[in-house]
Amino acid sequence: MRRFRWSFVTLVAALGLVALPAVAEARTEAVLAIQYQVQETGYWCGPAATRIAMSARTGNLPSQATLAAQLGTTTDGTNWIGQITGVLNRDLGTSWYETKEMPNDPPTQAQRDLLWRDIVLDIGNGYPIVANIVAPPDNHPPGYPNETIYHYFTVIGYDSSDMTVKIADPANFGGNSIYWLTFDQLATLIPPKGYSA
Repeated sequence: MRRFRWSFVTLVAALGLVALPAVAEARTEAVLAIQYQVQETGYWCGPAATRIAMSARTGNLPSQATLAAQLGTTTDGTNWIGQITGVLNRDLGTSWYETKEMPNDPPTQAQRDLLWRDIVLDIGNGYPIVANIVAPPDNHPPGYPNETIYHYFTVIGYDSSDMTVKIADPANFGGNSIYWLTFDQLATLIPPKGYSA
């Protein structure tokens, strides 16, 4: 009797008399709309990355100079990722952002898992992540000069089908302003620094 019922339902559905439930496709990619700016000085990557992150949430954006003053940025750059966390929360009127330290190099599996979870959660809720990175010559994003680069950039998207992340990079090295990186590479660039998520 069961075989007959299944065949009957299949026949009725094939004839268009009954609709079978559609299988939902899992969403694998999410990218936030942002307003991109190149950093205005060689040491304003922190203010520029902060401004890019804010632009996904508001159109009322401070200048990089204003953000540099708020962040305490000097000619040596922005000292600590926690300064960016504080400015993002204050200027956006939220308590969403937290400072996540990644002191282990290479990162532990727990740190990697938390980073991926934070990327998916934050992007899914409309909050870009600002990452403080250290990129030695043997581990560079595209276009970086052949030296160790201490830098801030903004994570604005992800694709879970191939474990990649979309970066808005205010340095624009070699004309590479927005690009995809593997998650594995991102996870190796952040230590021993941290990120705001």
